[in-house]
Formats: sequence, C-alpha cells, structure tokens
Amino acid sequence: MATKWVKRRITKSGRVDINDPIIRAELREMIGNPDTVKIDIPYTPRPVQEKITKELRTHRFNVLCTHRQMGKTICVILHIIREALTTTYPNARYFYVAPFLKQAKIIAWDRLKYYLKDVPSTKVNETELTITLPNGSKIYIVGADNPDALRGSYANGVVLDEYAMCKDIFEEIIRPMFINTNGWCVFTSTPKGQNHFYKLWLKSQSGLKDWWGGMFTAKDSGVIPADELKRIEEESSSDSMFRQEYMCDFMASSDNVLIRIDDVYVAQRRQYRLDEIDHSATIIGVDCARYGDDRTVITVRKGLQMFPQRYFQGLNTAEITERIIDVINDYGYDGICIDQAFGGGVVDRLREFGYDNVFEVNFNMKSGDEHCKNKRAEMWWKMAEWIRKEGAIPEDEELVQELTNVLYGFSAGAGQIQLEGKELVKKRIGKSPDKSDSLALTFAFPIQKRGLDDRKSEYAVSDYQYI
Repeated sequence: MATKWVKRRITKSGRVDINDPIIRAELREMIGNPDTVKIDIPYTPRPVQEKITKELRTHRFNVLCTHRQMGKTICVILHIIREALTTTYPNARYFYVAPFLKQAKIIAWDRLKYYLKDVPSTKVNETELTITLPNGSKIYIVGADNPDALRGSYANGVVLDEYAMCKDIFEEIIRPMFINTNGWCVFTSTPKGQNHFYKLWLKSQSGLKDWWGGMFTAKDSGVIPADELKRIEEESSSDSMFRQEYMCDFMASSDNVLIRIDDVYVAQRRQYRLDEIDHSATIIGVDCARYGDDRTVITVRKGLQMFPQRYFQGLNTAEITERIIDVINDYGYDGICIDQAFGGGVVDRLREFGYDNVFEVNFNMKSGDEHCKNKRAEMWWKMAEWIRKEGAIPEDEELVQELTNVLYGFSAGAGQIQLEGKELVKKRIGKSPDKSDSLALTFAFPIQKRGLDDRKSEYAVSDYQYI
C-alpha cells in the first residue's frame, strides 16, 4: 500500500513531501500521528561521540580516525539508524560495510537489532542481513570482500568501517551510488600506514566543501582512564603498535611489516647527484604481466638511487621487449633481472637481440642466503635493508602502499625469513604489488658495473653499502 502512494507523491527533488495530506494519512495508519511518534533508542553517547555526531549530521563525507575501543562503530551505527528513521526519501537504502562480511555481522548485526528492537513494524531478515523500517528504509550489512555485490544499487548513506583494512572501493563502487540520492559516507578506522585511508584523511583536512575529518587519540578522547592508558603503553610489545593503535599515528607500522612507513618516508626525501652514483651498477628489474589488472613494471636502480618506474598493461612479449630496450637506451644497463613467471619469452628475445647479462628470476627458487626461505624473501629483505640504510626512492603513493603492506615471519624448523603470499597482499590492498616486486628484482643478484675490476662488486663493504 505504501509503495503506491510513494510513487505518486514524490516531489521534484526526489523526496517524499511529509506535509502531503495523503502521505500523512498513510503514515498515521501505519505508525500513528507523524507529529507525535517518539522512538526511544537505548543509547547514551559519550561526550566525544556527541561531538562526532554533530559533525556527521552536517557534512556529507566524514573521515573518522580514532583509537581502539573509543566507540566509533556504535556511533556510526546510531547515525545510520537516525538517518534511516527520519528520512523522507522513498525506499531509502543504507549500508554498513566492514572488511569482511563475517566481520561486519559480528560487529554490527546484533547491535543494529538491539537498538531497533522497540521500533514498531521493523522487519529483520537474518538470511540477507537486512532490516526494513516502518517508513520503507532498509539497512544492509555488507562485506568489502565482495564489493561487486554493491554495483548497480543506489545508496542514501554508507558507513565504511575499519576502512584502512578494506579494499579501496570508494571511488569505483561507493561514490556512484550517491549520484541520484545526494547520499553521504562515513569512513572510520584506526591508521594502518599511509594507504588509501590516509589519503582520505588528507583530503578531509584540505578544506574541501562537504568534507570533515576528526582524529581522536586515546589521550584526548577521555574514554580510557589516564592510569590505564599508561599501563597499556608500558605493557605494549612495541612503541610502533601503541603509536598506531592508540595515538592514531599514520607513520607507525606493525611489527611484522617488513618495511616500515617511517623508513620509506625518509627514503623519499633522499636524492643523489649523478656524480655520487656514477660508479654504481645500473640494474633493471622487470615484473611482467600479460593479462588482467596486473601491470608490467620496469624499474631502474643505480646503486643507492631508484628512478621513476615505467608501467604498462596488456602488452605482449614483443611489446614488453621494446619497452625494455627504450629504457636501456635512456639509462644504459649492467644487468637485467626479469620475473620468470611471465618473462621467459622476454628474456629469450633480449638475448636474441644480443643483450647480455639478462637473468631469469624464479621467486620460489632457493635463496643464496641461508637465512631466507626463497629468492623472493631474499630480494625483499635486501631491498628493505637498502631502504632503511641509504636508498633513495621517488615519490609514488602506489609504491609506498605496496612496500609497506608486506608482512613477514619465520618458517617452522629452520627459522628462515619468509614473506606472506603475494595473493594475500593483493587481497589486502586490492591489487598486485607489481611496482614493489619490480624494485625487488634489482636485488636478485650482485651485479657489478661494466669495466670495474672483478674484485669490485656492487656489495662493496657490507650487505647494505652499495657502490
């Protein structure tokens, strides 16, 4: 019945006119007098939550960076409920999105049902994880691990919770959902390096219209008592963990991250003159791809200096070979290291054209370092050491994200250094780490500059001092 009058009584703005007598009669029949309906939600906000709620109600795009256990999820769930209950938009849709569907259900589903338990005529669908309110608004629980399920839908409001841990789905999938609804979005998370959530945080601080960003550390939110916070800091396994989880520090990294964001940031500020690196070998690393979203990336590193990368999509073997020859003509080379997975044909063509010192690299081959489980771990470990010591890299947000999102551990028994699988990295950041793998390939073998005495290898004095 409601559907019939809703379709007939929409205003030019696309919203239902609450003062329309026909609509008011229908509302009165469903939920009583529209002017006197009162719904009590069992929730008393903390002072910091009241401050956040005020901003959420006055901005379309909100970036909320908070410490652990501040209560941000409850705050945004209540924001969804309030907006869904008070909207006059017909059949409005609201989405709560967490990194994984199972996680979203654990975090938000029971809370939503609890806060809406006294709202009359509310329909709960346990199978689809949806709640339909008496005014026709619908709240969905969704996981970012299946973002394609959102394509084609519209949205009046979306909460992207723990967004630093999610795939970056805002511009491609979420933003288009607001085109016809003038909808809003809330991004919440604790920092995890300078990834897509960090970029949104910077955007919220740029003064852009309709954007707001709030940062609430454990020392200024007032949620955790001072003596308890001090104990947490003293008992933390590392300073970086405390800085990230409780002080909202984007520059801190987890302990099992191989390359810390702090070190990458310093490496970006380094720059060497050509005369300082002229005696160093010029090494080219090529990570090949021939299909899908993966890219072919070519990296040139001359001792301590890495140069801006070149990357391409959809190239065949001959075309990749041509791009490598272009790089050789621009920079010269002393050695070329190419990923064997899709680069075998490229290696053959370069050799046919007379190029020497062209090496195939199997990431799973035995490492030349007994402390590393395979060649991939060896290359990344040497690259991490190079970045920590004196290496210089160009400013490239994608490269930074890839470098700082690879975790490491130690193999059982031998205790060798091993990296998490490439597919896990791809799942976490939403793309293959092609740029970082290309740079890592320049560390596959010790290659010396042509014409140098054989005793002078690239590793002149130690594993991290490059000549």
